[in-house]
Amino acid sequence: MGVMKLLLDTHTLLWAIRGSEKLGRTAKMLMNSDDYTVHYSAVSAYEIMYKHNLGKLMGYSDIAENYFEALITLGAEELPITTQHAHFAGKFDWSHRDPFDRLLAAQAFVEGMILLTDDAAFKTLPWVNTAW
Repeated sequence: MGVMKLLLDTHTLLWAIRGSEKLGRTAKMLMNSDDYTVHYSAVSAYEIMYKHNLGKLMGYSDIAENYFEALITLGAEELPITTQHAHFAGKFDWSHRDPFDRLLAAQAFVEGMILLTDDAAFKTLPWVNTAW
């Protein structure tokens, strides 16, 4: 079967870097398993900086301002945004309009990844495999 791939939703990425108790038990177990590789999306860099500049990420400014150093401590792999991801994110039918979430859902689907998220909005997409 091989190693499965996990994609961290942006809040999951922040909580994982911080070592927060908010991380779900299953999410922690999967992230620490040798059966899975952990990935973060380039989408999260944009979302974190965008929301940080709007003053919406109180308590996470240290991560936003030292983003690349914070990622090193996580030991995860980057998932760049491809044209295929962007195309699919723009075309699939989902009433949820958050562009960050749309791209993360598209990436998880296109790459066959499990999206680690506590966001219930993703549960409305039967083709996105999520865990928490």
